[in-house]
Amino acid sequence: MVKIGIIGGSGLDDPNILEDAKEINIETPYGVPSSSLKTGKINGVDIVLLARHGNQHQFPPTNVNYRANIHALKMQGCTHIIATTAVGSLRQEIERGDIVIIDQFIDFTRHRKITFIDSFKDGAVHTPMAEPFNKKLRETLIQSCQSLNIKHHPKGTVITIEGPRFSTKAESHMFRQWGADIINMSIAPEAILANEAGIPYAAVAMSTDYDCWKDDEEPVTWEAILDIFKKNVEKVTGVLIDTIPKIK
Repeated sequence: MVKIGIIGGSGLDDPNILEDAKEINIETPYGVPSSSLKTGKINGVDIVLLARHGNQHQFPPTNVNYRANIHALKMQGCTHIIATTAVGSLRQEIERGDIVIIDQFIDFTRHRKITFIDSFKDGAVHTPMAEPFNKKLRETLIQSCQSLNIKHHPKGTVITIEGPRFSTKAESHMFRQWGADIINMSIAPEAILANEAGIPYAAVAMSTDYDCWKDDEEPVTWEAILDIFKKNVEKVTGVLIDTIPKIK
């Protein structure tokens, strides 16, 4: 039976999309997740919604308990996870408000717990990560973007930085040279942990800014990001609502 975990990023964690919503609090072997879990349904499909940064957006990216978040969804029996995230664009063609269905990541974080594997006492474990985002989930999300006529990019490499600060111009140009298309502060640890947990994972990214590499654009600010959120959040919600009944 399909049960979808949705991890809501900044501005993308509205529990009102759920029917028959209920709130539960749980604790995992890795501590308490970022937020209470909201359970309910979307188009008849069981959903568990988790706010990545907390119910009051109180956790900066480095302090999010990613292990507890992923394990909490596993404890609830989630068969798939779809994450939403705001990203900065590192490419001219990825404009503000565009959707990106991520297919690769570069992990540039340095201070986080990014594995469930704390010991090799029962043998070495090395999780394959060549294709970290589930192909079938990605294809379904892309189909929904197409059917809803939403401007989207069917693939993209995200670089996840530590934060909470934004990039310097030197860093932004370096990330472009590395082949990154978009930038955020959260996706890489989640994708790693979901793969270790054996749960198919995909991410829907919404571009809100151009980081700081473009000389003809003002460097990104939090206020500008929130403004783009408000204007475009219904795109992400629409994609989720259209995609979820198609997942098998």
